[in-house]
Amino acid sequence: MGFPELPQNNSPPSMEKQSPARLKINSSILFLVATSIIILTIWILSSSFDPINNFLAGIHFSNNPDNCSYPVIANDPIHDPSFYDDDPDLSYSIGGQSVVKNWDLKRQEWLQLNPSFAPGRVVMVTGSQPGPCKNPIGDHFLLRFFKNKVDYCRIHGYDIFYNNNLLHPKMNSYWAKLPAIRSAMLAHPEAEWIWWVDSDAAITDMDFKLPLNRYKDHNLVVHGWANLIYEKRSWTSLNAGVLLIRNCQWSIDLIEVWAAMGPQNADYDKWGRILRSTLPDKMFPESDDQSGLVYLILKGEKKWTDKIYLEGGYYFEGYWLEIVGTLDEINRIYFEGDVLLRRRRRSEKMAHTYNETAMRELRRRRPFVTHFTGCQPCSGDHNGNYSGASCWDGMQKALNFADNQVIRSYGFVHPDLLNSSYVSPSTVG
Repeated sequence: MGFPELPQNNSPPSMEKQSPARLKINSSILFLVATSIIILTIWILSSSFDPINNFLAGIHFSNNPDNCSYPVIANDPIHDPSFYDDDPDLSYSIGGQSVVKNWDLKRQEWLQLNPSFAPGRVVMVTGSQPGPCKNPIGDHFLLRFFKNKVDYCRIHGYDIFYNNNLLHPKMNSYWAKLPAIRSAMLAHPEAEWIWWVDSDAAITDMDFKLPLNRYKDHNLVVHGWANLIYEKRSWTSLNAGVLLIRNCQWSIDLIEVWAAMGPQNADYDKWGRILRSTLPDKMFPESDDQSGLVYLILKGEKKWTDKIYLEGGYYFEGYWLEIVGTLDEINRIYFEGDVLLRRRRRSEKMAHTYNETAMRELRRRRPFVTHFTGCQPCSGDHNGNYSGASCWDGMQKALNFADNQVIRSYGFVHPDLLNSSYVSPSTVG
């Protein structure tokens, strides 16, 4: 079949009645429009203006169940006030002329400029030495201790800063925490609390949340016992390996006073003698951070002691020797007992909420933090009162005990707390 025949006069009907002058005007308009489109296209392609990328820069993508991602208009950018650059008193260093002043006002200014940050935020700070461990399995244990802390912070929405640098070249060993804590305060004005946790401490109750409201009238929380401080004057009356300190001027001032007993100070040897004469059970001559804090509580000004909370109501930091022997039984109760915890699996974000109900049924909490003080997993120079094997087995058991609480949401469990290499599908639920 061929095309249908056209009329003999094959001009379009609309043009059939137009005059030559009208045709000339229309042709000119068409030429101008076409020329403008060509010029605009060349300008867009050759200039730095990119409307597609400029639009994309103002959005981010979030997941939804129906499509992999969908665009959401981003919030206004956050603002850092000028005191970070312009204030000569704002220094991250300890000692000398670097004392930070008016930090409470500076934080208030920052928070007013950035109101999206919720109050009561917590930043965990931890870390280890710059070089590799002398103990052959030390780096492996440090990695697992760090993973444990990352798991906890992810579940509860805390930020974490892991530091493996000496932020003050002379403040090493146990003194290295103070420069890291102080720097974290200035780097995180959004944080109400800085939570220091030693590298050899494991969180063994992944559902427990810090009872921050309990500490609303205090600025420093440590695990300790008042009678051992005031009656026994013991250097082990508290443990400074895990502490919670409020991000405020009081804390910055306390760190300066506390750090003055450290190895960067010309009076370091003198402070060692003072601490040893004050605390009768302190057997080594060096000034250490824990003895220094006990001394400040005993001899310091009231403005320090009134704001220090000695936590003994739960395992804010628990000695590993009294904990690891109980973990198998606690693990059995939680994962085999006929309680709400085992009846149904939950998503990771929701699991700890339901687990809290189960723990109320059990009327028994897991130990919150298990601290392997004296084990020295990196150096291997453990306390001579116990064997290295007991330390390494205890660490493995505590870390797997905690990991069971995490990987259960992913459908797996360590059936043997002393076997880190094997997991099996979780049969509960």
